Amino acid sequence: MEDERLELVRIDSTGTAHPVGRTASQRLRARQGAFRLMPAPGHLVVMRYVGEDGKRDAEDGPVFRLSGEVTTPGALCDIVALIGQAGWAGELVVLDGTTSRSIFFEHGHVICGQSTMEGERLGEVLYRYGALTEQQVEETAAAVTAETRFGEAAVKLGFLTNEKLFHLMGKQAEEIVYAVLLVGDGMFYFLETYDEARLPCRLNISVNSLLMEGVRRMDETKYFRERIPSDQHVPERLPDRTPPEEEFLKVYEAVDGTRSVADICRVVGQGEFEVTQALFQLVQAGKIVVHAPRPTGPAAIVALFNTAISLIFKEVDGAGKGGEVREQLSSFATGAGVYDALFRKAGPGEDGTLEIDQVLENVTILVGPEQGEVMMAQWLYEYVSFAMFVAEPFLRNEAFSLRAGAAELPLSKKVAELIAPLAPGH
Repeated sequence: MEDERLELVRIDSTGTAHPVGRTASQRLRARQGAFRLMPAPGHLVVMRYVGEDGKRDAEDGPVFRLSGEVTTPGALCDIVALIGQAGWAGELVVLDGTTSRSIFFEHGHVICGQSTMEGERLGEVLYRYGALTEQQVEETAAAVTAETRFGEAAVKLGFLTNEKLFHLMGKQAEEIVYAVLLVGDGMFYFLETYDEARLPCRLNISVNSLLMEGVRRMDETKYFRERIPSDQHVPERLPDRTPPEEEFLKVYEAVDGTRSVADICRVVGQGEFEVTQALFQLVQAGKIVVHAPRPTGPAAIVALFNTAISLIFKEVDGAGKGGEVREQLSSFATGAGVYDALFRKAGPGEDGTLEIDQVLENVTILVGPEQGEVMMAQWLYEYVSFAMFVAEPFLRNEAFSLRAGAAELPLSKKVAELIAPLAPGH
């Protein structure tokens, strides 16, 4: 969440509340009117809008039955389970930083989900599942009016059928629920009523089935991420392998060595978890390998270098060998003849990283804009490779490793995977 001091409000000895932080001031200004101070424990202040008459009326907003702080991922599983098992009808609002998500419940079922997170909005979901192209998303957004929602506009334009739209709105609601279960820092409120006009459709998804699937995803994703770290990684078929069983054949056939995981999702019309799960099984079966994504643009290349080199220095500094590694790297850079010019005014910093804009300016002076990206990737790859070469003996007998999800990877393997996209000919 944002800096907590921005949210501070100070109550003085007269009972007057003074916003201290900018965020607190903005939130209070957005809540002008008469509020009732509700009874609460001494460390909490709870107020709800009641209007000038001081009474809780229907037009003053829905009653909240539950509320609380979220401090760990998965904590909301119990809240969602309670709502489902009790058969309550209402809206669960979860606030995570600047993101607001709402899940609407009726009688043990989720009937709708809404989110302000860009990647969870309907247009992005339709694009990720391959139902709309980027251009169609833009055309649909332009056709949205006060009377016509995004999905309705897409159907009117002939981009998809009502049946397809309804199916994918269900997928959107499921993804919002799974995202809510992963929130680790925020607030939740369960409101007893909601405005029916806010619902673009009514679904009927069992809360119990969503919880079981959500917990399974949380448990399995940490294993998938060891082999397939992101949806931008690129799977490639291994030669002379027999096709997989029917269950994974569709995803296998979409693997062409250039499509990313996200691209494959659009080709096969499946979600990221389902595709990642299939690719993980194909990796385990020895039918494909997964490559790190090639950085797009010079700035991304330097950012990738910074990530890798800072990991190395974090480990060697922890082992008390940082000074020796820096000394050998300095000699390597001077002897190679190009790094003094490449790193001029750009670093390296204490953690080995470079100032991106200055490096880009330096490489343009060295080889020109046409060759800058290729040559910089090669030079930075060689530099990190040498850094790992001189660091490895110092760490060989040390119990230093990096955590990736729940799995532990040796530093050399982690760095090799990171810098693979910079390798010549990649």
